[in-house]
Amino acid sequence: MQTSAKVGIVILIVILLVPVVAGEDATEWYTKAQNAAMNGDYTDAVTYYNNAIALNPTYDTAYAGEAVALNELGQYSAALTAANQALAIRTSPTALGARADALFYLGQYNDAIGAYTNYTAVVFNQASGYCNLAYSYVQENNTALALTAYSQCTHLNPGNPLVWDQIGLVDMSLGQYTDALNAFSTATSLTTTNAQIWNDKGEALVALGRYQDALYCFNTALSLEPTYAAAQVNKAAAMGKGQVSMSSYVTTPTEAPWYLGGITPTSATPTPVATPLGTVTQTEQTTTILPTTQQTPVPTRTTFTPLSPVPVLAGLGAAAVLLSWNGKGKNH
Repeated sequence: MQTSAKVGIVILIVILLVPVVAGEDATEWYTKAQNAAMNGDYTDAVTYYNNAIALNPTYDTAYAGEAVALNELGQYSAALTAANQALAIRTSPTALGARADALFYLGQYNDAIGAYTNYTAVVFNQASGYCNLAYSYVQENNTALALTAYSQCTHLNPGNPLVWDQIGLVDMSLGQYTDALNAFSTATSLTTTNAQIWNDKGEALVALGRYQDALYCFNTALSLEPTYAAAQVNKAAAMGKGQVSMSSYVTTPTEAPWYLGGITPTSATPTPVATPLGTVTQTEQTTTILPTTQQTPVPTRTTFTPLSPVPVLAGLGAAAVLLSWNGKGKNH
């Protein structure tokens, strides 16, 4: 037998016995996605989550992570789809929160109420969930439940002046002027540089007949924002001790940048009440926005084991035997 033929036999046996090394597996893509998301690289994160899902179509935490990243990118419809895909496989706090946020930013407040109710049933210490739930209640004209949700929000995060301003506006819409003044006063104790809050506080004082105190608030608002039209009108009315226009507060609280991601919600026609997602089967109490790798079920790996010397030696031994037999045959 020619030398080239002998070498070919050896190579063929080694190829057949040595495992093939494939590319990265689903877990590795998921880890890359997590790292990218933690660094704010949400576009890359979405790509990596999709790679993980392509290798493991039942990877629920990858769907959930993708939903969070898509929300951060403002792609709310796609985020809602990803969150629903995650929840169809397994219920988790991350997927519940992502679904609620997507509905909220899409302006689907009825559905958002159901989604945030499910989310806050398993995640008790996220103020933003309660704040957005409260805002959604206001949009659906359920001010009583809105105030309850705002109370839970401020219990968890009492230091946000914009939330207190929202509470004051809801109280004003209910004619609860003393409660409104207390809320606005809390807001102005937390920040003195927000013209909207000073104007709102002035309107509460006018409603209580305290015109001089109201005038101070309107002047403060105008010192911060000289062209603030509502404050100008209210100041003129307060100076004449007439009825101050209350046009600057309405049942719907003023949209403010404290919403998740700093994005102002869009207005939309209310949709039917959300169907509950069912009983939460997991007991995870994570407070992180992104799913953690500790919660990740180990997916079926797509790579093979590293190169092992055992099959190589076995292959070489088999090749030697074959070559030996071939040599004996030629000698006879």
